[in-house]
Amino acid sequence: MSKTVLQPVGWAAPKGYANGVAASGRTIFVAGQIGWNADSVFESDDLVDQVRQALLNVRALLAEAGAGPEHICRMTWYLTDKRDYLARAVDIGRAYREVLGREFGIAMTAVQVAALIENRAKVEIEVTAVIG
Repeated sequence: MSKTVLQPVGWAAPKGYANGVAASGRTIFVAGQIGWNADSVFESDDLVDQVRQALLNVRALLAEAGAGPEHICRMTWYLTDKRDYLARAVDIGRAYREVLGREFGIAMTAVQVAALIENRAKVEIEVTAVIG
């Protein structure tokens, strides 16, 4: 897999993500993952716990394709509460690193939505990855 972070000259470096990524290889699309376990059961209503579980779900799906966090090129986060996300950013970052390591060469988007389909879901994370 070839993956290159895109960073125009003169742009401020982003923190914890990439503005853009160019990649070539086999593409893996991971549907939006929420914070429930393999049995489709929420173990917590806490945002950080749900982020951790959603990322674990992403990692498990990537593994099914022979991929890992290093292959992620794009990630979109859908959040039901922007203020909660911002207030918990340090803990969310810690959960991210626990599950995905220090892979920050990922084009990321985060948006607040009115609601997610599952009533207890506070976050949904969608991923595109590329492997050799």
